[in-house]
Amino acid sequence: MNDVLEFLLTEPIAAPVDADLEAAWARHAAIAARFPAPVDAAVAGGFVADRLGFAFLSGYQEALRQLLPEVAGRELLAVSATEENGAHPAAIRTTVAPAGGGWVVRGAKSFTTMGEHARQLIVVAATGAVIDGRHELRAVVVDARQSGVTVTNRPPLPMAPEIPHATVLFEDAAGRPLPGDGYADFLKPFRTVEDVHVLAATLGWLVRVGRQAHWPQSMLQRLLAGVAMVRGLDPAAPGSAGTHIALGGIFAEFERLLLDSAPLWNQVDAQTRERWERDRPLLATAGRVRAQRLTTAWRRVGFDEPTD
Repeated sequence: MNDVLEFLLTEPIAAPVDADLEAAWARHAAIAARFPAPVDAAVAGGFVADRLGFAFLSGYQEALRQLLPEVAGRELLAVSATEENGAHPAAIRTTVAPAGGGWVVRGAKSFTTMGEHARQLIVVAATGAVIDGRHELRAVVVDARQSGVTVTNRPPLPMAPEIPHATVLFEDAAGRPLPGDGYADFLKPFRTVEDVHVLAATLGWLVRVGRQAHWPQSMLQRLLAGVAMVRGLDPAAPGSAGTHIALGGIFAEFERLLLDSAPLWNQVDAQTRERWERDRPLLATAGRVRAQRLTTAWRRVGFDEPTD
């Protein structure tokens, strides 16, 4: 079955599995093969996850598949952009330069999701050139298993501790630059694409929770409506003002849904409920940046100040 909405309502729910990240990725890959569209694969991957952290894994990986279909495959990918002073173009000190007929990456990243499990890294690095007053950046595909890459896992975060994060040191690591600007054509749109796909996976996971706990049909209906709204966004236009404004509306509805579903969590098994309370802050980590993008989008279409 490749109708993801019907899938959410009829797919048998396997018993919860206390799995590690590699097992969760294998489970995601198996179900994602049934859904060609990355957003649908994210929804389905979230549904088969036994916790929010592994639903995030599904959304994150499918976001990369949406943006970089020529790179994504069976191996775990990770974006390696953040440095000591952030991931804004002015903060990037890692470099990529031609050498010996290829390209090498030098520098350090302070926070790379997926940690030592990532097999391929999409590294945002500076070329040394300045274009229109701004340092030129490139997105570079780097095999994390080569000798020039040192990955050191950071201590687990309080939320979703199953998802590791790491520092990464690049010492003349071989890489393959992708076409286009590393910030405008990759990192900036990725943040929006990631929001869409992680939200899609979260909604899929919540349908699983609701079905297991026998939530009212009205709540399952709202969850499926949320999935339909996310699927309705144009994946080819992550930078458009309309996409950001519509996504803002979807997140506002999602927040209302979470508020209305709060009493229903008393029906959920204790382990799932405790993990939800622990991991829910994961959904707010990009909230401030998302709000800034929404304000900018409104201004681009002629609304100077946001209104209720």
